[in-house]
Amino acid sequence: MGGATERRKGTFYGLACYILWGFFPLYFHLVRRTNAFEIIADRLVFAFLFCLLLISLLHGWRVIGAIWSQRGLAASLALSGVLITANWTIYVWGVTTGHAIDAALGYFINPLLSTLIGVVGLHERLRRPQVVAFGFGALAVVALIVGYGKVPWVALGVSTSFAFYTLVKNRQGSHVRPLPGLLSETAAVVPAAVAYMVWSARRGTLTTDLTTPYGWLLALAGPMTAVPLLLFAAAAARVTMTTIGVLQYISPLMQFLVGWLILGEQMPAARWVGFVIIWIAVLIFLCDTVRVARQGRHMPG
Repeated sequence: MGGATERRKGTFYGLACYILWGFFPLYFHLVRRTNAFEIIADRLVFAFLFCLLLISLLHGWRVIGAIWSQRGLAASLALSGVLITANWTIYVWGVTTGHAIDAALGYFINPLLSTLIGVVGLHERLRRPQVVAFGFGALAVVALIVGYGKVPWVALGVSTSFAFYTLVKNRQGSHVRPLPGLLSETAAVVPAAVAYMVWSARRGTLTTDLTTPYGWLLALAGPMTAVPLLLFAAAAARVTMTTIGVLQYISPLMQFLVGWLILGEQMPAARWVGFVIIWIAVLIFLCDTVRVARQGRHMPG
C-alpha cells in the first residue's frame, strides 16, 4: 500500500469522496423540479461526455479499445452499467420525493447485503460476528415494516441494486481501471438516456436547457458522478480495505443528517427503532472487520 505519506493521501481522497457523496441529497433537492428519470439521463450523458474528455486528455483510447474487444468483459461492463443506473434511479427518485432518509438507510444495509451475496454467490464463509450483524440488519428491516407500516422499498432497492453492482465489479477484478470502466458502463446505457431526453423534448417536458443556469446545474451531475468515483479509486489504491470499510459509512450518515436536519424529513419512533438496530449491526460489522485486519497484520510471514 506504500508508505505513510501515500496512506495519508489515500485517506484524504477517501474522505473527500465520501463527503461529496454525503452532500448529494442537497444537490438532488436543488433540481427536484426535474423528474428523477431526466436527472438520471443527465447524469449518464454528462458523465459520459466528461469521461470522454478525460480519456482524450489522457490518451486512453487504446485501453478502451482493448476492453471493448473482449466480449465477455464488455458484456460485464454493460451489466454493471444497467445495475448502477438502476441504483442511481431509485436513489434520486427517493431523494426528490422526500425519502432521503430511506435512501441513506439503504447504504447502511448495503455492506450487510453484499456480505450475504458473497456467501450465496461466491461461496464465502460468514464469521460469527457477521452472522450476528446480518441478523440485526434483518431485524431492523422487520422493525421498519411492522412499526412504520410499509416496506422500505427505497432502502431495499438502493441496497440490493448496489450490492449486485458490487458483485459484478468484484467479478471484473482488476481488469478494468476506474475511468475506462465508468466510460464503458455509461456508454452501455447512454443511448437509452439520449432517447429519453429526445422523447421528453418532443413532449415539451425537458428541463435540460443549457442556455439557462438551471440547465448547467443539471449538467453538473456528470462531473459530480465521475469525480467521487475517481477519488474513490485513488483512495482504494493507497489504503487498506478496512479503512475503506470504515470510511464508507460517512456518506449514509451524512445523508441521514441532511435528510433529517436540513430537508426536514420526519423521524417517527418506528423509524428511530429501525435505524438504531441497523446502527448496532453496523457497529458489530465494523468491529469484526477491524479485529480481523489487526490479526492479519500480526500474523507471521
